[in-house]
Amino acid sequence: MRWGSTLDKNEIQKRMNKAIRLTAPGQPIRTALDMIIAGHLGALICVGDSEHVLAAGNDGFPLNISFTSNRLFELSKMDGAIVIDDDVTQILRANFHLNPDPSLSTNETGMRHRTAARMSVLTDAIVISVSSRRSVVNVYVHGQSYQIQPVQEIMSSVNQLVSTLQTTRSQLDRALIRLTALELDDYVTLADVTNIFSSFEILQQAKSELEFCIVKLGTQGKLVRMQLEQLAGESVEAEYDLMIRDYASDSSEENAQRIRAKFSAMTPQDLTNPQKIAHALGYDDLDEDSVMTPLGLRTLSQVSVVRDGVAERIVDEYGSLQDLMDDIRKDPERLVDFGVNNPTILADSLYRIQGKRGGQA
Repeated sequence: MRWGSTLDKNEIQKRMNKAIRLTAPGQPIRTALDMIIAGHLGALICVGDSEHVLAAGNDGFPLNISFTSNRLFELSKMDGAIVIDDDVTQILRANFHLNPDPSLSTNETGMRHRTAARMSVLTDAIVISVSSRRSVVNVYVHGQSYQIQPVQEIMSSVNQLVSTLQTTRSQLDRALIRLTALELDDYVTLADVTNIFSSFEILQQAKSELEFCIVKLGTQGKLVRMQLEQLAGESVEAEYDLMIRDYASDSSEENAQRIRAKFSAMTPQDLTNPQKIAHALGYDDLDEDSVMTPLGLRTLSQVSVVRDGVAERIVDEYGSLQDLMDDIRKDPERLVDFGVNNPTILADSLYRIQGKRGGQA
C-alpha cells in the first residue's frame, strides 16, 4: 500500500500483529535486537517491501547475504539503515541512507524515529528503530508505533490478567449455576441476565488483552496460552453464544454474533444497564424486574444425552425451557421423537439440577 492510499483498521492491525510476532522473544530479529540494546547501539532496520525501501534511499553496501542474528548485530555498528527481505532470510543492504519525504507527518522527535515513521507510511515495510540513548525499540507500521516491552514487564501484565480471569470465571460459574436453577423454576429477571452478560464481557476483554500479551511473549507464551484455554476457552465461548440465543428475540446463530459485537462495543456502565442489554437483545419495553423466558439451549447442552443438534430440535418444538419441563412431567417418552435416546435420563438430569428427585414435582 503506497503513500496516499488508505488502509482500514483491520488491515493495519493485521500488519501490526505480524510485526509484533516478528520481534517477539524467540524470533531471530528479537535476538539481534536484544544484542543491540545490550551493546548500547542504535539501529534502523527495514523488513520487507524491499523494492520501495531501496527506491527511497541511496548508497550503502549491497550485501545479499543470508540473515543471522549475529550478522544483524554486527551490521548495526555502522551508520545508516539495514534492509532485510520480507521472509527475513537475506540482508540486502547495510549502511543504507534513507531519504523519505520530509513532508510526511510524524509526531516523533528523534531523527532515527522520524525516519522510521515516515518510511512505514511511504512503504509497506516493517520499520524498526533502536534508540541507543534510551535503550528502547519502536516498531512502525503504516505510521503507527509499537514499543517493545521487556518480558518481565509483559509478565507483570499477564499475572494481573490471569488473576482477573480466575476471579471472573469463578464468579461467572457460580452465577450460571444459580441462573440454571432460576430458569428451571421459571423466575429469571432481566437483572439476572444483565449481570451475567456483563461478567461474560469482562472475561472476553481480559481474554483479548491476554491474547495480545501472548503474541508479544512469542515462544515464552506457551504456558500462558494453556492457562487462557483453561479459563476462557471454547467451552466458555459456546456457553456465551447459547445464553445469548436463549434470551434474544431472534435466536439465530448469526444474530447471536451481532449481539456479541454490540456487547463488545458497550462501555462498562452500559453493560450493567438492564435496558441497554434488553435493547441489544431485541426488546424495547423491559425493565430490570421483567421476567425473561429462556429457550433452554444452554441448560440442555449441559445434559450428556442431548447430542449436537438435538437441543435445537427440542426448543423448536417447545419454544421455552418451562414448556419443556411441563411436558416432561406428562410424557417424557415424547422426547424420543426429537432424537433423545434416553428421555428418562434427560428428565432426571433436569429435575436433579432443579433440586427435585425422581421426576416428581
